[in-house]
Amino acid sequence: MPGLPAPYEGHRDVVRPEWIDHNEHLNVGYYGVVFDLATDAWLAHLGLDLEAKARMGVTTFTLEAHFTYQREVTTGEELRFTTQLLGFDRKRIHYFHRMWRGSDDRLSATNELMSLHVSEATRRATPMEEGVLARLDEVAAAHAGLEPPAEAGRVMGLDARPTTG
Repeated sequence: MPGLPAPYEGHRDVVRPEWIDHNEHLNVGYYGVVFDLATDAWLAHLGLDLEAKARMGVTTFTLEAHFTYQREVTTGEELRFTTQLLGFDRKRIHYFHRMWRGSDDRLSATNELMSLHVSEATRRATPMEEGVLARLDEVAAAHAGLEPPAEAGRVMGLDARPTTG
């Protein structure tokens, strides 16, 4: 669809000194924080910003999340995030974030998520309103030509069985 970015690019950040661990790079826990900020921008892009959620009495819960770590980032590094819609139904959204290092625009990390649309009153899954579903249809059309991320849907494991003693 004309006018919609593919992939979506809506969040930028800078690695803060308090996010750095004893290895002098971004602590694993703060990847979750900064990707969550990218998720907030993504959900707003879909029509699920804080005002809309309050008006509709809904929120989203993360059902599952997968991270990959490709390159280190350190204090002061500028970060750029892109997001690709992988799929959705009336209650769930499957999407994929990429974190790009500002110094060389190389992929630093990825975050694949499945979010559930939830009623704040019942704390149970509830269908998204038609306006949000229509927006998801528009985004899906815009993202239809994108290559699926190589990291999406990966399963963690070892190729060989462990050996004993």
